[in-house]
Amino acid sequence: MLKVVAPVLMATLVAGHGHVTNIVVNGVSYQGWDINSFPYSSDPPTVVAWGTPNTGNGFIAPSNYGTSDIICHLNATNAKGHAVVAAGDKINLQWTTWPDTHHGPVIDYLANCGDSCETVDKTTLKFFKIDGVGLVDDTTVPGTWGDDQLIANNNSWMVEIPPTLAPGNYVLRHELIALHSAGSEDGAQNYPQCFNLQVTGSGSAQPSGVLGTELYKATNAGILVNIYTSLSTYVVPGPTLISGAVSITQATSAITASGTPATGAGGAVTTSASAGQTSSTTTARTITSATSTTTSSATTLTTKVSTSSTTLVTSKTTTTAASDSSTQTVYGQCGGSGWSGATACVTQATCTSMNPWYSQCVPTAV
Repeated sequence: MLKVVAPVLMATLVAGHGHVTNIVVNGVSYQGWDINSFPYSSDPPTVVAWGTPNTGNGFIAPSNYGTSDIICHLNATNAKGHAVVAAGDKINLQWTTWPDTHHGPVIDYLANCGDSCETVDKTTLKFFKIDGVGLVDDTTVPGTWGDDQLIANNNSWMVEIPPTLAPGNYVLRHELIALHSAGSEDGAQNYPQCFNLQVTGSGSAQPSGVLGTELYKATNAGILVNIYTSLSTYVVPGPTLISGAVSITQATSAITASGTPATGAGGAVTTSASAGQTSSTTTARTITSATSTTTSSATTLTTKVSTSSTTLVTSKTTTTAASDSSTQTVYGQCGGSGWSGATACVTQATCTSMNPWYSQCVPTAV
């Protein structure tokens, strides 16, 4: 009986942050890696997302930037399939609910994986940045960030494959970095997710990249930063955007079919109609009155995007509903300067101070 309960308990302990449940390409939805069931299956289904143990909702700390875990997450293994996309296509990545206290940037990279992303050695992948949104507005500390826009966009993010990109096999590395504890060394929290793509088209651009273990340093200005003080500037961590990167209007994708991942070189993609799928509503990186359907915060954002940089200017008004719960969930906020919510944690966690402004329910040992 204990063998059955333990995995379920562990899944509960890591359920506080989030992961990508699916990606959508031209209305076709491809399943992501389900950390709640796939790690316990002897034969998990073929998906386009790289696999992780059940700890895939957790984070990679700066002390592990030099290890392979920062590439596609903890002990990540190659996806067994891939999605076929055209250069210039937009991909929508759907997250589970992201905590509104975990402010930070949203970053996207690609890396050419040669003949096969399904078999490539992840330590050889060289990533180039195609998207990066950090601090949007700092009128009210701790400010509005890229992941606040993700929350307002139904906990999803849309990125465009550069139209000039040469055809080939690529790993898409999509990442959120939470900075609520980044005022102290080793306090930033990285949440990388990887997906296999086969890019088609007639482009010729082959950008140079950086090894995953060399993307960040623990002391980078965008990694070691106190977001609870007013910031005049914020530099998104990692290499600069490639010249072919495209700033797009942020939107969600209506799902019209579910896709079966392609396997092997040049595999065809099959889809099946998804009657009854919930269609997402269009919001925008120029977002006006965008409201998350999965959080208790109603957020109004008006954002101006510059096509030559990732700097955005936004005005924000937020009204947060009071919590009805007397205890906080794992990884939820439980204290800090000005905090008026729950200070007790569920039985599997204890309230731990990260800094004077933020305390978090951290899972206890099993």
